[in-house]
Amino acid sequence: MEIILQYFDGCPSWRVADERVRQVVGRASEGDHNIAYQKVETQEEAERARFRGSPTILFDGHDPFATTDDAPSGLSCRIFQTEDGPQGAPSLTQLELVVRS
Repeated sequence: MEIILQYFDGCPSWRVADERVRQVVGRASEGDHNIAYQKVETQEEAERARFRGSPTILFDGHDPFATTDDAPSGLSCRIFQTEDGPQGAPSLTQLELVVRS
């Protein structure tokens, strides 16, 4: 599975997402998982990459946490609805479900 973590420097939540993704991938017993990083620096890059905010985590090119296909692209911090309430990154449980599927 190819995992791409899209981020911009102004958002601290991408580091939390990175830690959680690494934890989940490290515990995964099956499959080959590659993590790559895509820094988004301009609004034009955000639009071209369909960047929905930092962090955006793509699994084989798909954003499983996107709420709609027409969400605006841009340089903003993203909020994820988790089992513990709104957070700046998906929970470990949410990431595990994606990696296992």
